[in-house]
Amino acid sequence: MYAFVRTGGKQYRVSEGEELQVELLGETDDVVELEPVLVVDGDTVLATPDQLGAVTVTAKVTGEAKGPKITGFTYKNKSRQSRRWGHRQHYSTIEITGISKG
Repeated sequence: MYAFVRTGGKQYRVSEGEELQVELLGETDDVVELEPVLVVDGDTVLATPDQLGAVTVTAKVTGEAKGPKITGFTYKNKSRQSRRWGHRQHYSTIEITGISKG
């Protein structure tokens, strides 16, 4: 059985026991509930809001991680205007603990 869940403006395909990195959700050892978009169990597909009302996908926050460093540089010719910037995204590492159909 696997499910597609929505968190942080993105959708992920998850199955029980899988670890993945998502945008920050909470502190370490917190248990969070993710919003299911689609659930597939063999030949059974649950996709409508009525069917997904009873479905719960739970995950445990196992830690935090950082993404790759992104650097940028802007420059305007003949005006001595330049700017360097950088960004490094923070992520939560979660482990899917259960998918239940209610």
